Amino acid sequence: MLINADNLRTLYTAYNAAFQGGISQAESQYGDITMTVTASTKSIEYGWLGKIPSVRKWIGPRQVNALKAYKYQIDEAPWEQTVAVDRDDIETDNIGIYNPMFTEMGQATQAHYDELAFTTLVNGFTAPCYDGQYFFDTDHPVLDKTGKEISVSNTQGGSGLPWFLIDTSRAIKPLILQRRKDWKALVSKTKETDDNVFDNNEFVYGTDARYNMGYGLWQYSFGSRQTLDKAAYKDARGRMLALKGDFGRPIGAKPKELWVPPELEGQGLEIINAERDAAGATNVYQNTAKLVVCPWLSAAL
Repeated sequence: MLINADNLRTLYTAYNAAFQGGISQAESQYGDITMTVTASTKSIEYGWLGKIPSVRKWIGPRQVNALKAYKYQIDEAPWEQTVAVDRDDIETDNIGIYNPMFTEMGQATQAHYDELAFTTLVNGFTAPCYDGQYFFDTDHPVLDKTGKEISVSNTQGGSGLPWFLIDTSRAIKPLILQRRKDWKALVSKTKETDDNVFDNNEFVYGTDARYNMGYGLWQYSFGSRQTLDKAAYKDARGRMLALKGDFGRPIGAKPKELWVPPELEGQGLEIINAERDAAGATNVYQNTAKLVVCPWLSAAL
């Protein structure tokens, strides 16, 4: 292939199409547990997460819920992907080998959302959320019926492989994906005077985005690093169902999904899918949640 403007435009069109195809073909899991927020600034504060009041019968004047104000901010982060194509391969028409690479490049941009989401979820045992406590913690501050502050837990602790019960039916999810700039079309550096061409005999193609992940409402997830068995599942499920918010209002959290790394798939199947337990008794927890096996949970460890 001759290296000229027309051929380089044709080449760019083909590579960008492969890249966009990779984006559209990518499968992901993060969307079930993540609320996406479109950002117009580098940082957004989410102090309102602690201001979800209950409903009361309207008798007399309105009553303003003076709930505690929190400061919780997610700052954007820049991300990039850049690859090089050997000029000699283009000149010898050996260019088809790069199409799969650009498709994989597109898929990798979407896979990064999963990587970031589930790393954030696992880090929730040691990273703070909007109320200043670890996302999975034993002492989230909540007001009881009398307005007195008490501690509420959404974890069993432990030191083993992590697993999670998550209510995926709510509008506000356990995680927040704050997106300011999505992955767009490739940018190319293919001029003879570009340093990469002149110095390295390579054409460079790249893309970038700006986003970050943070924590939403801890009330709709329960994290554990205890051994995943029937007793631990029963305890986690019961505690999640019984969660109450400020002034004793039931949260209404429903443990819709049990998320496990591949190493815990067998234990999860025994609890969620099996008709009978190891002793031969009816498994009362069959189908009480959907089992989701997530490879990214292992990658986050």
